[in-house]
Amino acid sequence: MATTTSSTGPAREIETTTLRNGVRVITEAMPHVRSVSVGIWIGTGSRREMPEQNGISHFIEHMLFKGTTHRSAEDIARSVDSIGGNLDAFTAKELVCFNTKVLDEHLSLAWDVLADLVLNPLFQPADIEKEKGVILEEIKMEADSPDYLVHEIFSSNFWKDHPLGKPILGTRETVKRFDSDGIRCYYSEVYAPANLIVTAAGNLTHDRLVALVREHFESLPLGGPAKPDPVPNTHARIALRNKKALEQVHLCLGVPSYPLPHQERFACYVLNTLLGGGMSSRLFQNIRERQGLAYAVFSELNPYRDTGCLSIYAGTSLESAGKVVESILNEFRDLKQHAVGEEELRRAKDHLKGSLMLSLESTASRMSNLARQEMYFGKFFTLDELVESIESVTAADVQRIAQTFFDPKQIALTVLGNLESFKIGREDLVC
Repeated sequence: MATTTSSTGPAREIETTTLRNGVRVITEAMPHVRSVSVGIWIGTGSRREMPEQNGISHFIEHMLFKGTTHRSAEDIARSVDSIGGNLDAFTAKELVCFNTKVLDEHLSLAWDVLADLVLNPLFQPADIEKEKGVILEEIKMEADSPDYLVHEIFSSNFWKDHPLGKPILGTRETVKRFDSDGIRCYYSEVYAPANLIVTAAGNLTHDRLVALVREHFESLPLGGPAKPDPVPNTHARIALRNKKALEQVHLCLGVPSYPLPHQERFACYVLNTLLGGGMSSRLFQNIRERQGLAYAVFSELNPYRDTGCLSIYAGTSLESAGKVVESILNEFRDLKQHAVGEEELRRAKDHLKGSLMLSLESTASRMSNLARQEMYFGKFFTLDELVESIESVTAADVQRIAQTFFDPKQIALTVLGNLESFKIGREDLVC
């Protein structure tokens, strides 16, 4: 028996139905628009992979576009293109998503294509070999991008010996070893009803989408939920990687943070925003505007279901690298020792609220928001609740989180560039 619930919070018309086999269908009606965005979400990404499988989630995402039992790769591409819609997919550490956005009148056709490519892949050996070449080129392209590379080196050290520290794309060695048997086995384990969520937002009715999902998904065998994987430990490692061809020195400095569902998450967002989340942030104003030490400098929060990381990236000259690290640590120290002023706190909160409101204006972002709230919280927050949570953050909350995580013993640092005689040690990371 399918179960249905609805949420009638202010300004959000969200309805949920769970099919008998566990597939969840969640919609949000936006009757004032003419588009519909639909996504099929797999609740496990690259962090589920064993070391020898590294990159297989991303590889399968690519392979699903290579043809089904009903459509060729060209048919898949042309069918949505021809109605002015788009069809896309991405792989992350904790999820995989296949999605489409079309005019409301084309929902049935777009859904048929999306469901077909997710449920009926061919995994032809010839296509697998061809796609290995494509992904090996993608790996090479990313390796040529130093800001990407420094983050990958940082992650591999920060989440050492855990899949979170492995690249989503995999490595040349793992990708070359993929074969149709291994791919089919992993696909059948992960693309199971208990691990599948369908979300949609736009000019649609819930009952109509549930009927469309039933056509394709209700016959899937029950299957079990994804196995829980181990909670990762964080490692405060210092890694200096020499790459002589680079003009700049790229550095990534980070500390642990709270997991995504943590009750203190809004204080973490506020802290990240005022530290390095925009042009008025402390890092941007101090390192770029006042000192002229870097063109790009920012902080970012990467929370996962059971852990998190707050990291700072900067690209600078070899001569300025030590000064940039020192400037970051000065901001850490100041946030630990002094409460944030009322005006700066207000700016950070307004920045966050504005970003949140703007991010939820499109059908695609609403569709994505539904999936993430279901995956991480099992409930849906109204905009009023989210704004209230941001507003409730105090200067004392921000200072407490800074004191908890800005600890020299927890700081990890990766420096990439033509480093010559550059040296930095734990004794230089005092804050």
